[in-house]
Amino acid sequence: MRILMITNLIPYPPTSGGQLRAYHLLRRIAEQHEVWLAAHLFSPDDAKGIPHLETFCHRVITGRMQRRHPVAHLPGLLRFALAGWPLELKFPRSTELIDKLRHLLADTSFDIVQIEESRLALYRELLPKNTQSRCVLAFYDIGFHQMDRIARVTPMGIMKARMWLQSRQMRRWEPRYAARFDYCITVSEGDRNLLIGANPRLQVEVIPNGVDTKALQPLPDADGPPALLFVGAMHYTPSRDAALYLCDEVLPRVWQRVPAAEAWIVGADPPERLKHVDANRVHVAGWVDDVQPYYRRCRVCVTPLRAGGGTRLKILEAMALGRPVVSTALGREGLDVIDGEHLLVADDPDQIAEQIARLLNDPALVERITTKGRRLVEDHYDWDAIAAQQMELYERVSRTG
Repeated sequence: MRILMITNLIPYPPTSGGQLRAYHLLRRIAEQHEVWLAAHLFSPDDAKGIPHLETFCHRVITGRMQRRHPVAHLPGLLRFALAGWPLELKFPRSTELIDKLRHLLADTSFDIVQIEESRLALYRELLPKNTQSRCVLAFYDIGFHQMDRIARVTPMGIMKARMWLQSRQMRRWEPRYAARFDYCITVSEGDRNLLIGANPRLQVEVIPNGVDTKALQPLPDADGPPALLFVGAMHYTPSRDAALYLCDEVLPRVWQRVPAAEAWIVGADPPERLKHVDANRVHVAGWVDDVQPYYRRCRVCVTPLRAGGGTRLKILEAMALGRPVVSTALGREGLDVIDGEHLLVADDPDQIAEQIARLLNDPALVERITTKGRRLVEDHYDWDAIAAQQMELYERVSRTG
């Protein structure tokens, strides 16, 4: 088959959840099919990943994202409003990529065109009217549900109002526009139920997130002071909120129980306020080339999410590396995990701190949870099996054409 995948970010190096998913699936699918990739370039540095992707992709097409004065967006926003499209969808679009895709799709036939994330779904408009391509839309999360949750944890102000309005617009548009695709993919059964509940006519397949269990092997026990690790790209609002929540609400309660505990905050674009927390016990690393050294020095991983959707690849990554996880109930959503068996779940700051302290002080509990967590990712969340599931979907969708 000839397959075109359209992504928001160049998926190499794979540092965010979306990049990890796209990279591992593309690489495996390319072993059996001819794969083309189209993606945005947010900075010149993004292009550095293209040569690696071209070692297995037939072709990589990119378009620059350009900063424009807000007034320059007004004509486009008016057009979106008249079309009944959420105004926020105007921004994750590249004029350069639109032009390249329009020419490509006019000249080249694809068996499958897959668009990653519903906020990019309008690239579907570029396909010729008489296209024979089968179209697939992958939901990393359900946009209207995610935005509603973000609105709930955002302080009163313009951003809260914007998220609330955006969630209402997406609730009307997202399930309806998804019907223009032959199939939809969600990463969890819960997201599938949300989508089907909003539009029962949709064809939806659950293809979960995963982890490379061959590349990520269990690490030895951490040396040094008791330390916990938070990993997340903090330009993503739910991750930024989780990092601040950890520092403001959870860590003071951890220190009441384990005074020597340290915390490492790893991920792109940490908020300025994190730089003013206790520098002796909280280390803000920001973006790093390799996160494994931080897993090596930390005994516990924490996922205190209060917003967002989809599933957390970082939980699977921690399990693969043999590190126990403390997560909120929202953070572990969509994963086939059992509280007390594969990880520990808590939602109140005191309860989160208590579970962290348990793991820092109880090696037997750590051993039990990490052993079962590693077995779970090997059996159910390895990228090889997940890519095979996606390719089987492609075969099924192509037969319906």
